[in-house]
Amino acid sequence: MPRINKTGSVSVFPTLPAMNNIDTLGKLKASGYQSKSIKEEIRQNLIQQLKSGAATFPGIVGYEDSVIPETERALLSQHNILFLGLRGQAKTRMARQMTSLLDEYIPVVEGSDINDDPLNPISKYAKDLIAEKGDATPIAWLSRTQRYGEKLATPDVSVADLIGDIDPIKAANLKLSFADERVLHYGIIPRSNRGIFVINELPDLQARIQVSLFNILEEGDIQIRGFKLRMPLDILFVFTANPEDYTNRGSIVTPLKDRIQSQILTHYPRTLEHALEITEQEAGIHEEQKELVRVSDLVKRLIEQVAFEARNSELVDKKSGVSARLTISALENAVSTAERRALLNKEKNTQIWLSDLAGIIPSITGKVELVYEGEQEGPLQVAMNLVDKAIRSQFIQYFPNPEQLNKRRNTGKPSSQAKADENPYRPIINWFDKGNHLDVDFNATDTSKVQQLYQVEGLHALVKKYFSGANELQSALLMEFILYGLAAYSLISKKLFETKVAFKDLFGSMMSSGVSDEDEDFGFEEDQ
Repeated sequence: MPRINKTGSVSVFPTLPAMNNIDTLGKLKASGYQSKSIKEEIRQNLIQQLKSGAATFPGIVGYEDSVIPETERALLSQHNILFLGLRGQAKTRMARQMTSLLDEYIPVVEGSDINDDPLNPISKYAKDLIAEKGDATPIAWLSRTQRYGEKLATPDVSVADLIGDIDPIKAANLKLSFADERVLHYGIIPRSNRGIFVINELPDLQARIQVSLFNILEEGDIQIRGFKLRMPLDILFVFTANPEDYTNRGSIVTPLKDRIQSQILTHYPRTLEHALEITEQEAGIHEEQKELVRVSDLVKRLIEQVAFEARNSELVDKKSGVSARLTISALENAVSTAERRALLNKEKNTQIWLSDLAGIIPSITGKVELVYEGEQEGPLQVAMNLVDKAIRSQFIQYFPNPEQLNKRRNTGKPSSQAKADENPYRPIINWFDKGNHLDVDFNATDTSKVQQLYQVEGLHALVKKYFSGANELQSALLMEFILYGLAAYSLISKKLFETKVAFKDLFGSMMSSGVSDEDEDFGFEEDQ
């Protein structure tokens, strides 16, 4: 009977210790082992997995109601699969996790290059060995991890790499004629027989190389040079590709696409919660960093929002996509920015401030491809713009929408109602209108930042009004968030310098600089 092991995968045959005594073909026959194709093997194991309620693809977040069910249906149908989606959508991870649906071990003819089934050999080597030794033919056991092959498609991949070719050195060493099948050197696909084989970025394969896959997918056999080979390979093929030709590299030829039975569309996280879970799972935060740096839920959400803003931005190429790796790298950089500041200030612990988000810019500029208008604006400017838009989007999840307050003010309500709808940001804006300003050094200590934030009239009172249970550092972070949010809604001015951020009144800043606040918000300037 099948059983579920600790990893959630299924085993249909005894584990390796019990197989140590099964080392010949005769003993294998006596054990009652029955051969089956890899697609049938995966189908049976998936059935048991579904019946048991175990997760088929653990760690894959956001695909529970879309990609995973479609993949399970394809595997139950014994289909080859094409995962079609933009970069950073877990296509390769989905393929690699299919190995958990394989049996723990399968028997192979010992010494076979293509993992011959002892009960159904297909290579000349295995057939000759069994004909010579019969039931004494030596048997080896192949683990599921050895039954996975993967090839990144590049323009220089050849048919010999994938399928095989004549090996003249082997022919010379064995003193064989080139007409002898034993001179063949098998490519990576035949060597993946009885396993899963993945070709990543399929459109990168030249069209003439894609044609060489036709027979394998339809008839299951291979063609090498002039040899008349009838080798029914037993392989589950999984391909990955991007839906748009955004690198001018090629496409999947139509007959090949027609032979891939299931095409499954992947997607980016559809909710912020899914995105948060993915980043939390994948980010490589060192244990020392976890002890030193506290990461608030607010900062995590702001970082995730950057990716959502980028995917909707008119300046970012939508055909390229915005990988989940952006937020993973951004979180790692944000933690490292706070860690560096704490080390410089010899602080025992700290938190990520909004001013630390300046440290995530390299994670954005390298992971978004810009359209012409974006290139004109510049990668740095676009990245800063995306961070500001993320702050703007998240701000109204925590505090009243400044734009809605302005609309209420202009409705001409009675005085009692106007008082109830009074702008809670007015005391803060008035403080800046009086000529006050706040300069926050990026490398300032936590204590210094808290003291500076408390100087702004009405800032702490506003936080306590909406977050009465926040402690001192949480309140200070929310106070800083309010300043960044008001700047994002153009109620105060924010200017970034190389080592600090400066907040001023909006009108005074415009008069002193001679440019609009929108023009100056997102560019670094030298300290004055």
